[in-house]
Amino acid sequence: MPRTPDHPCAHPGCPELVPRGKKYCEKHKAMHPEEVRSAASRGYTAAWRKASKAFLRDVHPLCRECLKEGRYVKATVVDHIVPHRGDPNLFWDRNNWQGLCKRCHDKKTRQDDQYPVYHY
Repeated sequence: MPRTPDHPCAHPGCPELVPRGKKYCEKHKAMHPEEVRSAASRGYTAAWRKASKAFLRDVHPLCRECLKEGRYVKATVVDHIVPHRGDPNLFWDRNNWQGLCKRCHDKKTRQDDQYPVYHY
């Protein structure tokens, strides 16, 4: 049976080929820790799930972005307004949280991650 061909590393400008199932070559894998760590290791634990459900229920039941457009859509995701990038203080700061619907959260995350900041 034919094998799926390797594809280029997802790091901008890297031509190194990587096998199917991997996103980055060995040289660039360390620069993208959020891509390879589990959600729990990034802080999204049972405590987060409990706090985020309470936040959506009690504080922000409607999507903040949809409200700006005059639409009433239930918020299903707690979004970090400023991406926490592993900072636990920013992660748990409720002033940095907002309720969004999945559509708006995915759109915001895509925009934030389109031009990531790399630390060497």
